Amino acid sequence: FIPEALIQSYVYPVFLASNDEELITRMCYGTLIYAFLTLVLPEAPYGRYTNYKFGFGVPVKLAWCLQECPSFIIPVCLVVYGKQTAYRGVVNQMCLGMFVMHYFQRSFIYPLVMKSQRPVPFLTFFCAFLTCSYNGILHGLYFVNFCHYKNEEWMYSPTFYIGFALFLYGMKINLGADSTLKNLRSGNETGYKIPTGGLFERISCPNYFGEIVEMWGYALASLAPPAAAHAVFTTLFLSRRALQHHQWYLKKFEDYPKNRKAIFPFLL
Repeated sequence: FIPEALIQSYVYPVFLASNDEELITRMCYGTLIYAFLTLVLPEAPYGRYTNYKFGFGVPVKLAWCLQECPSFIIPVCLVVYGKQTAYRGVVNQMCLGMFVMHYFQRSFIYPLVMKSQRPVPFLTFFCAFLTCSYNGILHGLYFVNFCHYKNEEWMYSPTFYIGFALFLYGMKINLGADSTLKNLRSGNETGYKIPTGGLFERISCPNYFGEIVEMWGYALASLAPPAAAHAVFTTLFLSRRALQHHQWYLKKFEDYPKNRKAIFPFLL
């Protein structure tokens, strides 16, 4: 099993690439194009907005696990079975570690604690699976085989430590907000309630805000083009989703706090 051979056989032709540098560059541009397309494409149905117009539903916990796990599994396969032409230093390991840590949590921990029972429409699930496969290839290839960070230089870079701390802070916000949302439904309750406490007093979607902070921390720590492109994508994609949630809250609850923003405190 040689993951690089599979990438060369099946991914290179899609992007008309002849080497890793061309592939990574074109995939980064692809991420940015996709990011801006999410602002104009129809919102994918999921959760409270679910419909099955475009196919059957996939059980929600299974869907979350399967659709998110390529972003974890593909980089791990590149580390375990790949050539590791760049993956020799602590900085490479920590930068890729941030990416796979996030997706390990989203793939294998978050589905276990989520309360929603609504199946995910197959088209939504399939698009998410393709997106996470794309990200797994791009980020795994960059840190494992392409860019070798020199520890003696990077370990003295303030951006590395600030970015790593920002990533951990964003993860703390994200996990805390997910826990608050989960605890809104106790026992057999299925109705929606207004979330309160912490950043929920300022914004409607601190879970999304935390994920955005995570990805910008990852981008700052690594200063890697794939990480920066992914941070832009995460910001635009989740900002649109947060605005949708915020409008739903305002319509659903007459007493919803009018001073709350959607995703960025005091701004949006």
